[in-house]
Amino acid sequence: MNRSLTLGYSPCPNDTFIFYALTHGRIPLSGVSVIPRLEDVETLNRLALEAALDLTKISYHALGHLREKYVLLRSGGALGRGCGPLVVAPQATHMDALRHKKIAIPGELTTANLLLQLYGTGYEQTVILPFHEIMGAVTEGHVDAGVIIHESRFTYAEHGLHQILDLGQWWEKSSGLPIPLGGILARRDLGTPLIHELETAIRQSVDDAFAHPELSRDYIRSHAQELSDEVTAQHISLYVNPFSRDLGEEGELAVRTLLSRAEERHIIPPCKLSLFV
Repeated sequence: MNRSLTLGYSPCPNDTFIFYALTHGRIPLSGVSVIPRLEDVETLNRLALEAALDLTKISYHALGHLREKYVLLRSGGALGRGCGPLVVAPQATHMDALRHKKIAIPGELTTANLLLQLYGTGYEQTVILPFHEIMGAVTEGHVDAGVIIHESRFTYAEHGLHQILDLGQWWEKSSGLPIPLGGILARRDLGTPLIHELETAIRQSVDDAFAHPELSRDYIRSHAQELSDEVTAQHISLYVNPFSRDLGEEGELAVRTLLSRAEERHIIPPCKLSLFV
């Protein structure tokens, strides 16, 4: 009997690029079919808190609250350099001037918010908005600043906004490590053999995406209709890299360091379970 597993990921180009092969029958799975569910990352974070998905993309901030029920996979995630969230504002200023001001974030459990809180204290007056509404809220004066992610980092200057801080750059300088943005989780109760098979399948899906980029083009475009082909290509090249295929030792160290710093600040609870299977 074929077993159906739910797989949550975002409609952003990096995710549709990575998971196209897996969800369109190009990667063989023994007795398992994968049913995709596309949602924004904060919705995926919330669904994972309810253990509603078998496999899912999540923010690494959310992972800190999910380790009892999920394990992290080494393939399919977003981790790298030069790809972190940006703090933007209507006028050039500095981070100290934004303490106790209204700052829009793309979700409480996003890595963007975690990095903001790890950067320093006084940034707790956050306003949660869908990521694509943050720049508008800043330009219209509804908030004093915003933490932007995804393709917004390519377009914020067109909205007359100024970069105040590159949180990813800050993280890289303070840790010496790449920035963990989003990872792929599997429910612990799927069992080790199936989890290993799924991890391998996702790695094969990444390989297939790089080998045959033309196959996923229409699928990517259908979920990113508001993006130009140029921005879509920039998005994929920035967020899909060798770490997407396998975290490796450096990627694993980056994840463990991020979680450790968050635990030290009591932003996430401690967990003694193994991070991986």
